[in-house]
Amino acid sequence: MKSHIREMTSRETANVAEWVSPRSITTREQPRHYFDPDKLEQLVRSIAQHGILEPLLVRPLKTNHYELVAGERRYRAALQLGLPEVPVVIRQLNDNEALQLALIENLQREDLNPIEETEGILQLLAFRLNLTVQALPTLLYQMKNTLERDSGDKNNVIPNARLEQEQEIQAVFEELGLMSWLSFTCNRLPLLNLPREILDAIRSGRIAYTKALAISRVKDETQRQSLLKQAIEENLSLNQIRACIKLIKLDPELQTPKALVTTLHRRLLKAKLWEDTQRWTQAQVLFSALEALLDQEGGGGDGRVR
Repeated sequence: MKSHIREMTSRETANVAEWVSPRSITTREQPRHYFDPDKLEQLVRSIAQHGILEPLLVRPLKTNHYELVAGERRYRAALQLGLPEVPVVIRQLNDNEALQLALIENLQREDLNPIEETEGILQLLAFRLNLTVQALPTLLYQMKNTLERDSGDKNNVIPNARLEQEQEIQAVFEELGLMSWLSFTCNRLPLLNLPREILDAIRSGRIAYTKALAISRVKDETQRQSLLKQAIEENLSLNQIRACIKLIKLDPELQTPKALVTTLHRRLLKAKLWEDTQRWTQAQVLFSALEALLDQEGGGGDGRVR
């Protein structure tokens, strides 16, 4: 039996193209939010020379008016060139079908940035599972935790796939053929929690998401933004970025005072010095000196470590 996605795309290509004015086509919110100006200009030149080789997908709104479902880059290029007509495939689609086809069409292309691809997959899963996009990360992380607990390793098979939701999720990823659900959960979902400046850099194609993930681990905002700027301007490799991050962590001179205190606090809690009598005795001497310093500066409150 053909997959859900193959059925939808095969029905699309089975239609015969018609010619309509691009002025009669309106757009809706698409999975793709960023359009690389250089790549769009390349497409404009290609269409000017060869024409539009692949029809746009639209759905009828009213007589001689249509809504764009897939092919926004071609649509934008046609408007820029002032083409009087563009080839379209006209399909009767409801709102859900239109958005699913738009998602599928975009996800099967190679020029989506990782953020848009991640958001598009979540939207597609939301439709297929009848859930909200916000509910999906929790479900995927629960699947991951169950897999690791039950199998002890990170393979791509859900042990005893008990839940219909889990089976449907795995089916969607198999049909898309982009990555496994586990790889998506481990490597793509974290992208959505990145700082805004890093998300914007990935969206605009200025930096690869693997490099962006590494830079995001720098907690101090000033240092993170500085490293991001340097990585983009100098086109640093991932290894070079990791070397810069290591230098920041190791060299106190490269850390802000706030970052130093935060790092030390985190390390103290992790070390659990109170569990080692000898080390705790040594630490108490240092804590006493630090408390005396705080008292001199008028530090308020009881700063004792308990």
